[in-house]
Amino acid sequence: MTTTMPPVDQPRRTRRGSVIGNTGIYIAVGIAALLFLLPFYLIVRNSLMQDPEITGENWKWFPTHIQWSNVTEPFHDVTVDFGRSMINSAVVGVLMTVGTLLVCSLAGYGLARIPYRHANKVFYLVLATLMVPTAVTFVPSFVLVSSLGWVDTYRGLIIPGLFSGFTCFLFRQYFLGFPKELEEAARVDGLGYWGAYWRIVVPNSLNFFAAMATITFISGWNAFLWPLVIGQDPSAWTVQVALSSYMTNQTVNYHLIFMATAISILPLVFVFLFLQRWLVQGIAQTGIKG
Repeated sequence: MTTTMPPVDQPRRTRRGSVIGNTGIYIAVGIAALLFLLPFYLIVRNSLMQDPEITGENWKWFPTHIQWSNVTEPFHDVTVDFGRSMINSAVVGVLMTVGTLLVCSLAGYGLARIPYRHANKVFYLVLATLMVPTAVTFVPSFVLVSSLGWVDTYRGLIIPGLFSGFTCFLFRQYFLGFPKELEEAARVDGLGYWGAYWRIVVPNSLNFFAAMATITFISGWNAFLWPLVIGQDPSAWTVQVALSSYMTNQTVNYHLIFMATAISILPLVFVFLFLQRWLVQGIAQTGIKG
């Protein structure tokens, strides 16, 4: 006589494990979100306080009296033209983004599509530039820019950073996965490489271009060391250089630093929120995983 074991409630156990797993994921994501938002909370909190309250011994989660006058204080500071620095950063960020997308996309498209027996060698040379520390090329770049008379100019701030080996690499990887059938149809219609690139490839790659534009703009906006050296005159300062000027050996104006920081990150927040959908899609299409 054989005995049969009662059936195991497998679906119920599966659902229970799934609920526990999802709960753990939600908790982990919640903790990560709190850690990510903590610096932003500190910036907003301190920017709406006065210095004695910021540096006081007793911690306060929120300002006792919100100092709305701090919002306009960076623009009224006679020592630093903060508004001008915001304009400089916007000009540098936009022009660098447009120039980098044009130069690197053309280079990546040429390496991916135009037949040339030394294409792989050129590509390896581009990758080799990623292994060269920035400190090695910093002094030669400054000497070249200075000899051209580009100090305290937009040309000196923008042109040396137009080419990025990493961005070129990403464009090449993306174009390798781009459907060749569309370009072949364009050539049947009489278009060359430039026509296929401009009229077929670019309009069908806007997601990826938007992703690269977001990354490049954020990088250009946050640049500090190169603008600090090239922008020697206060009228040529970018916003990051202007922020550093609020900290001197004699004084540190805490609420002014935090308020100026909060204002300076607003353009980045708007750009990221507007382009975040294309950013995720574009990175997913780079082909790096292959």
